[in-house]
Amino acid sequence: MQCSSFEPLAQDPLSEARVGRLRLPHGAVRTPAFMPVGTYGVVKGLAQDDLRALGADIVLSNTFHLVCRPGSEMIRELGGLHRFMGWDGPILTDSGGFQVFSLAAMREMDDDGVSFRNPHGGQLIRLSPESTVQHQIALGVDIAMVLDDCAALPADRDTLIAAMNRTLQWAQRSLAVPRNPERGPALFGIVQGGLELDLRQECLERLIELDFNGYAVGGLSVGEAADDMYSVVRFTAPRLPSNKPRYLMGVGYPEDIIEAVAAGIDMFDCVLPTRNARNGNLFTSAGRLVLKNSRWRRDQRPLDEDCDCFTCKNFSRAYLRHLFVIKDSLAPRLLSIHNLHYYQRLMERVRSSIEAGNFAELLAWARSREDGLSPSKRQVD
Repeated sequence: MQCSSFEPLAQDPLSEARVGRLRLPHGAVRTPAFMPVGTYGVVKGLAQDDLRALGADIVLSNTFHLVCRPGSEMIRELGGLHRFMGWDGPILTDSGGFQVFSLAAMREMDDDGVSFRNPHGGQLIRLSPESTVQHQIALGVDIAMVLDDCAALPADRDTLIAAMNRTLQWAQRSLAVPRNPERGPALFGIVQGGLELDLRQECLERLIELDFNGYAVGGLSVGEAADDMYSVVRFTAPRLPSNKPRYLMGVGYPEDIIEAVAAGIDMFDCVLPTRNARNGNLFTSAGRLVLKNSRWRRDQRPLDEDCDCFTCKNFSRAYLRHLFVIKDSLAPRLLSIHNLHYYQRLMERVRSSIEAGNFAELLAWARSREDGLSPSKRQVD
């Protein structure tokens, strides 16, 4: 038995959109799937029962941050990340490659790896392609991402070539780390190359030769225009193996997800739904709702009258605004439940439309809306 397998189940006849099932040691994932982000082994403010009730099949954590605290070895001694955080479903861990990009002022990078100062204590942390996989083995996760070099955009061609070549060298070294063929983790390679399609082509071809368990499209949502991101995804995703899962890293506005599904992407993650919730910005079927606005102080309606989440079934806008204004800890929990429910229901709608053969209608509807599906484009009346 292998540590992962992917089975395509339905294909949209007019696009690359597909429904599938990804089997992992801790369970199956229905795709297309959105992974709630639990960077430190917790989706902020939510218990694991909340995640199960919302319909999440898989969650994402971050290797770099867990290495910083409490440490991968401590988590291993405590029974692994699943037992540590009380989650019995699949877990994917990002490698820390994004921190190579986002914490540029705190790190030094060379061809052998990356050195960081622990932001929580100042001690030096060294990540190599090999140690990154070893940390994820110690965590006991289902899917491990290789360490990659993510270039900020815009970037000149020489910078993109150097980052791509380093990513490929690190990917090959990552595969050399011994892993249990049944327990895993499954290892995903990451396609880099910025906005240069010929570099994306070269990177994906060389990664496919290495035969990873799955493939990710990285280096997007880092400063480029939406149309440029769509162009790269539409080019890259269909060229990845059809029998392996395809993951678009860190991209999470609803309309971006639908466009990427149309290109053939199976997996998504983003902090957007929970971060927006903590700031009082809610996704609703009618558009954006900014909870701090005083107009809601007497409003007895739910956040979204077309939503059946726990929050909308039990609490009014007026009460939720009150909790938000007084900064009660219940507010971010209830608002996060709503936003994550919105995302999980969106993925259910995507899957069902593909299975029913009418995904094209969903895609056309998303593109035709004046406000889009982004909460930044329209406010609720």
